Amino acid sequence: MGDELINRLPPLNSLKCFESAARHGSFNKAAKELSVTPSAISHQIKGLESFLDLELFRRTKRKVILTEAGESYLKPIKSIFEQLENATAELKSKQKSGSLRLAVAPAFLTRWLMPRMESFQQQYPDIEIEISSSIGLIDFSAGDIDMAVYFGYGDWDDVESLFLTPAKLSPVCNPKLIRPDQPINTPEDMRFYPLLHVTKRKDEWHDWLKQNGLDPKVFRRGLMFSSGSLTAGAAAQGLGISLSNVDLVMPEIEAGTLKVLFDQPLVTARSFYLVYEKRRSVTSAMSAFKEWIIEEMVGNKNT
Repeated sequence: MGDELINRLPPLNSLKCFESAARHGSFNKAAKELSVTPSAISHQIKGLESFLDLELFRRTKRKVILTEAGESYLKPIKSIFEQLENATAELKSKQKSGSLRLAVAPAFLTRWLMPRMESFQQQYPDIEIEISSSIGLIDFSAGDIDMAVYFGYGDWDDVESLFLTPAKLSPVCNPKLIRPDQPINTPEDMRFYPLLHVTKRKDEWHDWLKQNGLDPKVFRRGLMFSSGSLTAGAAAQGLGISLSNVDLVMPEIEAGTLKVLFDQPLVTARSFYLVYEKRRSVTSAMSAFKEWIIEEMVGNKNT
C-alpha cells in the first residue's frame, strides 16, 4: 500500500522546484533560492511535467509563465508545503522546549515541590510542565503521565525508580496546643495530648514511641487522616501532634504554626522516589527534571 502511494506521487524535489519557480516566475531565481543551477531547475520541472503528462509553464526568453494547469496545481502544492513547514517548526519547537506531565504524592507536591518550582522554571523556561496530585499508582501505559513521585518502599513493578529522600518523621504541633499547666518537656509528656495518625501508616507512631523507650498503649489516639499532608495540616490547626517530615512542613515551622517537639526522627523504610515506565525512551524534558530534582535534593541535604 505504501509503495503504491509513493509510485503515484511525483518526487518531492521536483515539487519544491515547481513551487519556487512558480512563486518567483523565474527558473534563475528559483535556482538561487534552492542553491542549484538553473538547468537543474529546468530538468526537475520537465521531469514533473512528464510525470503529470501536461505543461505547467510557458517558456519565454525573459520569464516563465504558469499555464492554467500550473495555476491550478500551485495552490494545493503551496498549501502542502506550508503545512509541512508548520509541522516541522512545531516539532522542532517541542523538541527544543519539551513538555512534562507529572503526578506527585500530595505532601511532596504541596510542601516540597511547589515552593521550588520557580527554580525549575528559571533553569528551564521553555519546558511546559503539567502537575497533578496523586496518591495511587499510575498507569503509565495510558500515556497521560510521563513521570511520578511515589512514596513507598521502591518495589513497584514495571517502573524505573530513582531514590530521592527517606521520610524522617519528627513530632510537631502548634505551640498553642501546649497548655501552660501541661508542658511537653520529654517525649513521655505527649501522652496528655492526642496523636494524629495516617490511616494506612498506623505503625509510625508505634515505632517512634518504641524507639524512644515508651509504651504506645498509654498515649492518646487522636484523629486519623488519609495522608501525612492532612495530619500536618490538622496539627497546624491545633488538633493534636503529628509525625511529620520536617522538610515538608518547613513553611509552617517558619510561620510559627508548627514547632518540632523533639529532634529525634524516625527513619522509616518508606521513601520518596521519582519513577517512570520501564523501557520507555527518556525525553529531554524528563531528563532535565530528573537532573534538576537530584540537584535540589543534594542542595537540601547540605543546607
